[in-house]
Amino acid sequence: MDWPNDNLIARLQQSLRDSRSARMRLALRLRELEAEADTVRAELAEMDNLAGQTEASIFRLLSTLLPQSAMPSSPLPSDAELETALQFQQPQRLASPEARRQPIPPIRDNVEAISDRFMDRTIPQAVTLLLREEGGPLHVNELYNRLLEGGFKFTGQNPTISIAVSLNRNGRFHKVAPGTFDLMMRDASKAS
Repeated sequence: MDWPNDNLIARLQQSLRDSRSARMRLALRLRELEAEADTVRAELAEMDNLAGQTEASIFRLLSTLLPQSAMPSSPLPSDAELETALQFQQPQRLASPEARRQPIPPIRDNVEAISDRFMDRTIPQAVTLLLREEGGPLHVNELYNRLLEGGFKFTGQNPTISIAVSLNRNGRFHKVAPGTFDLMMRDASKAS
């Protein structure tokens, strides 16, 4: 009569060992995820800080260029409002042929992803591909539209600012006009 009880106890003990082992693996994975979450939170805080500094700089610039009554009503001025402010302040510079700029491309509403080619890329990686394909500079608004079409997922509230900050901080790119970037070096085969 002790055999069935011994067999049952052995199975229960094995089940208990398996459960404890699975729990230890889950606890370890949870610690790893919490550490990763802390890293992501720190990166988000840094991005929030950068966005706040950028926003403050924009408002300082606008306050020196425009009378208070002409300040934009939205919390963050658009590129068009910045361009208007610069044109309002410096009309003589804009009269020269070198100073004439292409119109700012609009941010298109309801852009749908038509591929997933940028889904696993960083902003600099994806923009490098776009600028190579374009063969010349692109404005951040157009980069934003094309990144969305390629399945890029933005997490911040101001994606065009995220693009500009990311490209400004990367030596692979240079600003050729307000909000417009190009590759620092073009492929040697296209240079000649």
